Amino acid sequence: MKKLLGKRIRYIRKMRGLTQEQLSEMVALEPASLSSIEVGRAFPSLVTLERLAKALDVEPVNFFEFTEEKTIEEKRASIVDNINKLSDSQIENLYNYLKIFIA
Repeated sequence: MKKLLGKRIRYIRKMRGLTQEQLSEMVALEPASLSSIEVGRAFPSLVTLERLAKALDVEPVNFFEFTEEKTIEEKRASIVDNINKLSDSQIENLYNYLKIFIA
């Protein structure tokens, strides 16, 4: 759970365009401590979670929404894997659908 929580905090921080140093300063936390939280080596206290949530303009519960964040490469591989599972007629339909958006 610590790793998922840390990954989620890091994701939200990056979406806000903040560095670890900037966020650390905003919540009165040492950058090394924030780094430990983000990589899942440490679990933040409730006070720290509240400060992080306020600084990142989210509700604390948002840190526990563990949706899988994938890189472009992971998304590309997933798409290819799923295409390889399609029937010929499904590939034809997908091709025609994509033609509309790619053209």
